[in-house]
Parts: sequence; C-alpha cells; structure tokens
Amino acid sequence: MNLGKTMQYLVLIIYLVIANSCSNMKLKIGDKDPSFSLENQLGEKVTLESLTKDKILILYFYPKDDTPGCTAEACKFRDDYEIFKDNGAEVVGISSDSKESHIKFIKNHNLPFQLLSDENGKIRKKYGVPKTMGLIPGRVTYIINNNRQIIHIFNSQFNPQKHIEEAIIIIKKSK
Repeated sequence: MNLGKTMQYLVLIIYLVIANSCSNMKLKIGDKDPSFSLENQLGEKVTLESLTKDKILILYFYPKDDTPGCTAEACKFRDDYEIFKDNGAEVVGISSDSKESHIKFIKNHNLPFQLLSDENGKIRKKYGVPKTMGLIPGRVTYIINNNRQIIHIFNSQFNPQKHIEEAIIIIKKSK
C-alpha cells in the first residue's frame, strides 16, 4: 500500500472515531437527568425516579465487571460507602454486563450497592457517555440531586478512584 492510501485510511479512521464520540448527546451540569428503567443484578426493575427520591444519587458508568480499573473503582465505592450513606447519597453502577455477571462481581468484591444492566447501551448513549478511542465504553460519574438535576460530572477512564474522591467532595458540599 502506498503512503497516500495509508494516509487516506488513517484520516477516515480518525474521522469515524471523532464522529462516533460526538454523536452522543452530552449532558451538562444543571441539566435534568433523563429517565430510565433498567434491571438490577436481581432482575428487579429500577427507575431513576426511585433512585433519586429523597437522596443524592451517585450514578457511575463503568466499562466492564471484574477488570482491573472497574474492580478498583467499585471497591473504592464499597470502602467509602458509609460516607455516601451518612451524607444522604446512594451509589449505583451501570455497565453493559449481564445480571449474572453483576451478581458474580458483587459477590466477589462484597459490593453493598446495586449494579444495573444496560446490555444494549441505550442508557449509556442517552447520557452521552463517550467511548475511549472510539472503542472502550467510557467511565463517567454523574451526581444527581433529588430534583433529578445533574450537579456534577466527572469523566476519567484512566483514574477510576478519582471518581469516588470527586463524589465525596461534592456530596459534602451539597449538605
């Protein structure tokens, strides 16, 4: 393949990656959180409205159960879970993993919060969670008040534990 053709393919790939990451609606601080209904690890339907009733919601999207970064993030949320509860907040994770995968992940790491299955990625897309390099499902945390208003967004694929640190700062300020 000649250099010209290689450059054309490279430009096309870059365009497709950028177009894919920009195609999602991006939510901003102050926006009303979009409604959803998903099943948790037990197969129970969970709605956004039920999660935000009388409490702050820490809603975190993560790529995949039992991977190193996602496990570190979930375990940090677990370790600091009482801080969230004491400050009137609930933690909920969402990934495209199955309910069965979530059950195993919860048992393996003794997670005290529920995980929701977004197997078709519909809710991830509704929230505008970007993919990393156009391939890897993103890692974004939304903090939502009981009026369903987004009060903070943190996006970092490669610093999973920072999501928890950011969330704690925000919920303590919101008290």
